[in-house]
Amino acid sequence: QVQLQESGGGLVQSGGSLRLSCVTSGSRHRFDTMAWYRQAPGKERELVAEINSGGKRQYTDSAKGRFTISRGNAFNTVHLQMNDLKPEDTAVYFCHSVLRISAHTANYWGQGTQVTVSS
Repeated sequence: QVQLQESGGGLVQSGGSLRLSCVTSGSRHRFDTMAWYRQAPGKERELVAEINSGGKRQYTDSAKGRFTISRGNAFNTVHLQMNDLKPEDTAVYFCHSVLRISAHTANYWGQGTQVTVSS
């Protein structure tokens, strides 16, 4: 059973930094895409950043220049370095991964980690 576990969330002042990590278990295969989503109260879940197996990165506009997604040295791990945090970054951050084997695609989600940015 594939499991994703996020860590690194917390309370930080505006302008501060946090580093989120996602550790996975249960898969012998390398995930094709790993990503971070977030969901603020009363809002829909949105993509923050993603990285594919080739290292190509994509960011939502609000994250560009402030956040950096990277694959960890450990197998199937991903990090999100968040700098210059703003109150509008406050949300629950979720790790997401996509695994493609032949014609089969599976999506996996972590349970989320809370990020709160105070003004």
